[in-house]
Amino acid sequence: MAIALLVRHAHSTGNARGVLAGRTPGVDLSERGRADAATLGQSIAGVPFVRVVSSPLERCQQTAALIAGSRAPVLPVETDERLTEAAYGAWTDRPLKELMAEPLWKIVQTQPSAARFPDSEAYAAESLIEMAARVTDGIRALDAEVEAAHGADAVWVAVTHGDLVKVLVADAAGVHLDQFQRFAVQTASVAVVRYGASRPSLLGVNADPARLGSLTASSGHSASGDATPGGSADGPPTAES
Repeated sequence: MAIALLVRHAHSTGNARGVLAGRTPGVDLSERGRADAATLGQSIAGVPFVRVVSSPLERCQQTAALIAGSRAPVLPVETDERLTEAAYGAWTDRPLKELMAEPLWKIVQTQPSAARFPDSEAYAAESLIEMAARVTDGIRALDAEVEAAHGADAVWVAVTHGDLVKVLVADAAGVHLDQFQRFAVQTASVAVVRYGASRPSLLGVNADPARLGSLTASSGHSASGDATPGGSADGPPTAES
């Protein structure tokens, strides 16, 4: 399968305010975020990615535009609702300090599979299981489209949100949803996943953009998902090796 660069959007005005922005409209990149996204785009310009797909929310669209604009010719930014932020319902746009006092907070931290966000007239709500199924199914479907169109070694970019990247990293690592909080992903960070035929390979988390070229070479992992015993420094195993 192809290689997915899973990008968390850069620092936003919601991050700066210390709120759970969720699907609040009009949450843009902060000044810091615009600079970080531009730097990320410049850093990965040498990676021959073939497609950029983004959450519909502004902070992701703006991050994606700066990444897509780094390529020559410039790639269009596609939008996919499956990459949108978790539906936090009544928690949307509330200060994180307040949410930490809610009983649901502990469930989100220790047993996410049992957590469903409270309903709200203003914002949709969903469970973390629903969110995880949505984004995992979406990424795998998009990845299959990329491979069908561009081949098994194609690289593509998905720009989404922190919890969604953590879910995808946990899935690639074979970790149950209840353990996904063990992973941390920074704003404007990249996780690298190859969805092999036998299993996903997690190639990097919070990857150094300067090393993305070597990571996307998938050293030690083939398109089948097979790994080289002992860890190869010379590339993935082949039928002839």
